[in-house]
Amino acid sequence: MRELLTVIALVTAAAAIALPAQAADTAAAPAKPRTAQQDKDKIAACNERARDRKGDERKAFMQRCLSAKTAGASTTQQEKMKSCNVEAKGKTGADRKKFMSECLRAG
Repeated sequence: MRELLTVIALVTAAAAIALPAQAADTAAAPAKPRTAQQDKDKIAACNERARDRKGDERKAFMQRCLSAKTAGASTTQQEKMKSCNVEAKGKTGADRKKFMSECLRAG
């Protein structure tokens, strides 16, 4: 029994040392900076999605859209669906279907 407890303690200690080191390795990798063209593409995509909105609603939407994570390869279909569902609030029927189609295609 004593040997088992010693083994468990050693495994726990090894894990406590290894996990923070692994986390530091992944955190140390810097993200690539966005290019000017990527910024322009993102602005164009947000403008296209905001064309139905006016005034404060448009301003709020653009702020959310532009501050959101880049809609590149890292954006999963599930993340896009969540975002588009939030934006489609209040739309119904054919309008919602059209909006969701465009929204999912844009991202």
